[in-house]
Amino acid sequence: MTSLNLQNGQETSWWSRPCGGRDVLAIALPLIVSTASWSVMNFIDRMFLLWYSKAAMAAALPAGMLYFTLVCFPMGIAAYVNTFVAQYQGAGRPQRIGAAVWQGVGIGVVCLPFFLGMIPLAPEFFRLTGHKAELAGLETDYFQTVLCCAGAQIMAAAMSAFFTGRGSTKVVMVVDSSASALNAVLDYCWIFGVAGFPQWGIVGAAWATVVAQWFRVAAYLLIMLRPRFIKRYQLLAGLRFDGELMRRLLRYGGPNGLQLFLEISFFSIFLLLIGRLGENAMAATTLAFNINALAFVPMLGLGIALSTLVGQQLGHDHPDLAARATWTSFVIAAVYMGTMAALYVLIPDVIMMGHAAGVSPEEFASLRNLTVVLLRFVAAYCLFDAMNVVFASVLKGAGDTRFILWTSALISPLPVAGVWFGIRYFDLGILWSWSMATFWVCSFGLIFGWRFLQGHWRTMRVIEHDVAMEEVNAN
Repeated sequence: MTSLNLQNGQETSWWSRPCGGRDVLAIALPLIVSTASWSVMNFIDRMFLLWYSKAAMAAALPAGMLYFTLVCFPMGIAAYVNTFVAQYQGAGRPQRIGAAVWQGVGIGVVCLPFFLGMIPLAPEFFRLTGHKAELAGLETDYFQTVLCCAGAQIMAAAMSAFFTGRGSTKVVMVVDSSASALNAVLDYCWIFGVAGFPQWGIVGAAWATVVAQWFRVAAYLLIMLRPRFIKRYQLLAGLRFDGELMRRLLRYGGPNGLQLFLEISFFSIFLLLIGRLGENAMAATTLAFNINALAFVPMLGLGIALSTLVGQQLGHDHPDLAARATWTSFVIAAVYMGTMAALYVLIPDVIMMGHAAGVSPEEFASLRNLTVVLLRFVAAYCLFDAMNVVFASVLKGAGDTRFILWTSALISPLPVAGVWFGIRYFDLGILWSWSMATFWVCSFGLIFGWRFLQGHWRTMRVIEHDVAMEEVNAN
């Protein structure tokens, strides 16, 4: 057949054609459930903390973002193993997959002592933020505890790539959903001190995260080391340092991790600036982002699935099918995010009902009124967030990570500088700050969409040239 739209002589539908709705959702749905489970877990975590105290919830977001800022660079490299696994799978070289996975796991092992060494530095850092003493103390307690799971989160990112890169996403769904459920249960027990657990408040929430992340490592390791995986993917033979493969992982995964680091760093600075506007502004921002995560985080699962499909199709040297998977994913993302945007505007009180349940109406009233306004900003940028996730995922699946890095380096400082300048010199407040955040998200969606349409990604590969071409020549 000369057309990708033909199958067995018949034109196929959007749903049933190769890389159509059915193919995309077969890989994406388990990952959407997986990432949604972490989104729901974080939602519950913040809700429990609000029930415990508004100060605890306000402290959790900036401290958590600082933690993620430190973790995201090595984790971005480790997670990029997904693209290597997908392209090796597409090129018919499964024996190279084990070695790729272990290079990513090794990054987490090497980083363990670095993160533990950050623990004593936390009190001084949060003191310098200018936050009130109570808020800074809670931020310090949370941050110091979650550092104990940083290495686990990096290792789990590489291990999960062993499954996502091959399209075996149901395993990731089961493991991550189980870890999220464990986290939620331990949250309740350790925050409030039930079922014989000590009442640790925000520290209990942090310890629940630590246990859940190490649970993921143990679960993935047990499943990976099944005999059929060991033999086919050379998981024992590949358990060593591979200098050439590590250089390629750092070459392509390094910009991925650095881009993530820059974005999260500037977002953390944004949150620290919001913290200067007072506890209510910080709590409303935390609540709005917590609700936004219900829409955004599941889209990350769709993005991982799309990167996998793009990597596999480029390994097969089928860029047209990769492009089709992209537009299919964009339709799915746009419909979902558009629906969530409408809900944020039309029924914000229903969405905030869980948070309001554990707080007195008088105490929640001012927080509710400001959060409703902030959710309108979220609704305004939802579609651009979908563009960001979809088109960035295509570029990452192909290996165009340097463009994404340079875009982040040039764009991310602008809204943060705008927030600082507005607060410092013109006494502008929360609405100005969120206007800058909206500009931030919209810019990325438009730029990555433009880069995708240029088409440079179609000829890119991250695996060795001879490996990428062997399958093509064989056909």
